[in-house]
Amino acid sequence: SATTGPTKDTLDDDGYLHTGDIATVDGDGVVKIVDRLKELIKYKGYQVPPAELEALLLTHPQIADAAVIGVLDAEGEEVPKAFVVLQDGAELTEDDVITFVAERVSPHKKVRQVSFISTVPKSAAGKILRKDLRTAEVAPS
Repeated sequence: SATTGPTKDTLDDDGYLHTGDIATVDGDGVVKIVDRLKELIKYKGYQVPPAELEALLLTHPQIADAAVIGVLDAEGEEVPKAFVVLQDGAELTEDDVITFVAERVSPHKKVRQVSFISTVPKSAAGKILRKDLRTAEVAPS
């Protein structure tokens, strides 16, 4: 049966279901959902999953919460930008955060911009509302 539109995008001709999730499978066949396809940042032809950078940022003892989105730099290239919530009393600079990430990831995954915020916008289920960060990013101040 021929399918069209959004259904065809989800269920392909071979019967595979395309959910928009990005997963990894380890040697034991364990599947882990790591991010959403539409959330990927495309930097110089590389795909950068924001969730990977968020998980890394959360390992920093002075970072309470974090979210990452793609933003356009001065050259119009999409780059990873981190929104960071600091632990009480923490004193980190933008350069501190950029360096922390750069020392732990491939060069194309480096965070290029940082903003410090008081709270990461999340849904009732705890999902990061990246669209709210994007809206705030492009809104005139």
